[in-house]
Amino acid sequence: MSKIMSSTDATTSIQKVITISLLIFTLVSPYAWAASLEELRASGTIGESATGYVIARDSSAQAQADSINAQRRAIYQQKAAAQGISVDQVGKVYAQEIFNTVPAGTWIQINGQWAKK
Repeated sequence: MSKIMSSTDATTSIQKVITISLLIFTLVSPYAWAASLEELRASGTIGESATGYVIARDSSAQAQADSINAQRRAIYQQKAAAQGISVDQVGKVYAQEIFNTVPAGTWIQINGQWAKK
């Protein structure tokens, strides 16, 4: 019986360490857990490019940018294959639509220059 209690105590201790570690990580890196693309845009850590992909303006958002771009690339590849055009062309068309629909204050990059919409 005491071995079961020890095992339970160890599990509880591990859970506490994990919870505390996650809390510290969340406080130290607020952008690492951003809930949405809109939050990343609003914080300025991610901006939109004329290629149809996002760019991490802060290194803390690079993983999120990579994930968003992978999702977009999959969509662009499907559209390109269906229409018989290049993925780059699809991305540029989407970029224009994104530029038109993002809220004011969103960072956009045109010809390598950043500007707020």
